[in-house]
Amino acid sequence: MDQKGFSISRLIKSFGYALKGIATAYSKGQVNIKIHTCVAILTIALSILLSISTFEWVCIILCIGLVIAAEMTNSAIETLVDLVSPEWHEKAGSVKDIAAGAVLVLAATSVVVGAIIFLPKIIALLS
Repeated sequence: MDQKGFSISRLIKSFGYALKGIATAYSKGQVNIKIHTCVAILTIALSILLSISTFEWVCIILCIGLVIAAEMTNSAIETLVDLVSPEWHEKAGSVKDIAAGAVLVLAATSVVVGAIIFLPKIIALLS
């Protein structure tokens, strides 16, 4: 256990650092996180319009949170790789590519989840 013990002020500082990290992810010119956020907002609007079930909401919110968290992790990895390897290096490039690939896998999975939830409802509306 931490020898410093529990402290509300330390907990508040931790949340402050986390919020600073979120703000940094959005302010550092990270276009992809802004794209994911726009898609998330559109997905939430569609979810409201189509009156999805509670379970479907859980699936949608999990997908949104996971994709945005993965994008933030990818950005953190890219920043760290650039710090420790400012010159191009094949392994550094591979690390960045793998992290970006993980985001793509999660985003594609989220699209499939969205299609499973939304397509039947859209088809029913159009019928």
